Amino acid sequence: MSDSLPARVLPNAVVGLVGTATVLALLYFGRDVLIPITLAFILSFLIAPFVRALRRLGLGPTASVLTGVAVVAACVLMAGAVIVTQVTRLGASLPQYQDTIATKLEVLNEITRGTIGSIGGPAGQLIEHLTQGSTDEFGKPEKPRLTSDGTTPVLVEIHEPDLKPLQILSKVVASVWPPLETAGIVFIVLIFVLLEHESLRDRFIRLAGGEDLRATTVAVNDAGERLSRFFISQFAVNACTGLVIWIGLSIIGLSQALLWATMTAVLRYVPYVGFWIAALCATLLAAAIDPGWSLALMTLGIFLIVDIIVAQTVEPKLYGHTTGLSPLSVVVAAIFWSWIWGPVGLVLSTPLTLCLVVAGRYIRALKVLEIMFGELPALTLPQNFYQRALSGDAHEIIDAARRYMRKKTLAQYCDSVLVPALHLANFDLRGKTITTDEQAKVTTAIITVIEALSDRKSWWRRPKAPKAGKGSSALAGMGIGRQLRERRISATGEWQGSFDIPPGSMILSVGLATSYDELATEILVRIMRDQKLDARSMSSEDIDEPLPPEATAELVSIVCLVSVDPVNDTPQMRQLMAELRVRLPHAKQLAVLLPSPFGDRDLKDCDFPQADHVSDSFEDAVNACLRAMPRKA
Repeated sequence: MSDSLPARVLPNAVVGLVGTATVLALLYFGRDVLIPITLAFILSFLIAPFVRALRRLGLGPTASVLTGVAVVAACVLMAGAVIVTQVTRLGASLPQYQDTIATKLEVLNEITRGTIGSIGGPAGQLIEHLTQGSTDEFGKPEKPRLTSDGTTPVLVEIHEPDLKPLQILSKVVASVWPPLETAGIVFIVLIFVLLEHESLRDRFIRLAGGEDLRATTVAVNDAGERLSRFFISQFAVNACTGLVIWIGLSIIGLSQALLWATMTAVLRYVPYVGFWIAALCATLLAAAIDPGWSLALMTLGIFLIVDIIVAQTVEPKLYGHTTGLSPLSVVVAAIFWSWIWGPVGLVLSTPLTLCLVVAGRYIRALKVLEIMFGELPALTLPQNFYQRALSGDAHEIIDAARRYMRKKTLAQYCDSVLVPALHLANFDLRGKTITTDEQAKVTTAIITVIEALSDRKSWWRRPKAPKAGKGSSALAGMGIGRQLRERRISATGEWQGSFDIPPGSMILSVGLATSYDELATEILVRIMRDQKLDARSMSSEDIDEPLPPEATAELVSIVCLVSVDPVNDTPQMRQLMAELRVRLPHAKQLAVLLPSPFGDRDLKDCDFPQADHVSDSFEDAVNACLRAMPRKA
């Protein structure tokens, strides 16, 4: 059987590599066809709600689609006209700013001790062209240099012959035709995508999972609505950002403010850097226009303020703090799609990756995409806890727990993270898949974490890991709960505190026979002590041990009996409750049942009529104790 496993794995790996290489080749060599189609599908998510609104108003399917496409085309043409007009004006006005640019470059060159002047390549040639001596050091025009024979060199300029009208027309058509061809394909495909929207959805449902029609339909509809909401929200935010930039730059008097506003709205689709590309270009123009630096600083300040407001306030409230993608995946996607499809791929990188993540959320075969690119953690919190414990990295667990406990309580953390992680460790122990060394690491990590979290006064200190005893194990031998209890007794005294306390102010937590019951009992005691309750623990075996005379029954207000396997522990717990009812007649009894969250949590057969309250979590147990404890005068 083991010999056949590599024989099956190797062909599957080869098939996967060949398939991946084929997809990459198709994306690269088919980009001329795939880019317009992809743009059309993404635009369909953007204008589909508008088309549906037109249909609800009474327009027919074809008229609604054509109207929606016409509106999009008009917006694109308007933006293109604005950019072309503004760039033309900017190009005509740049020569006026050459002296200002040259002066500032000279100042920067002096400040940087010649670094600016030593720049090579095209940038260096441009700087040299702008700063080369039209005047001497006294501000007077430089005299032409003479040749070796004393004559003045004659400047020769080469001019191409004037183009004929047909040649000019052919050059204009050749430069304009590629974008017009792409735009035409996009809008034609967009029209058919919108007209065949229902048919395409049905085909995708059949392809994705025709056997479970209801689930697949819900998934496809939900994915389409999510993408539409995101694209509409992103379009609205970018448009409003451009409008605010236009108003701000117009107020401070920067020329071509409409150009920079349009560039800002368009470039914001490029993650992280798009907005600041527009900001850099506008700031450079402001520096070229103004002999001083005030206009450039005001321009940069406007972009900075707008970005802080939009990124930190508007976007989180409108469609969440992020796009649902991890920051690293956004950067990697931008690099990948720009490599495959160039500048268009850079703009489409976030929408394309978001579509893949949404598809991975609902299609099992594409689940790997959600895990790789989604912002949700690949491991759950309990899995992350156990994985870090296996690595012996208790400090990272503690840091994550403290972040969790900024908004949650210690009891909630133990219920949601710690207890499930301990059950994961128990599964590995029972399956004998955890080594002795790993058991020791888990022991040390869990003890360190529980002690660090239950002592809030030492949160600012880096916790010290306990020294593992010889043969000590987290999951076998003495048990974590007994170790934690002994360490607490060494700090609080033999009886875990003084008995010189008012009657009814003590809570006694009793664990059943197993080491897991002892650990759960110790965790409960530490949670209660975190709530300023005088909680003390003992195991069922310690009940018959002699106590000092001052330890009277009237001191105990509540008895908590803890079980992590209540289905099997029910008879023992009922018997223990009956015994404690005789010994502590004034104490209320609380049954704390903590079964594994990964198994069958049906507790119908776990009936405890003697108990005053039954809890299924640490949080509920602590709240019940707080309600039952007598109030202090």
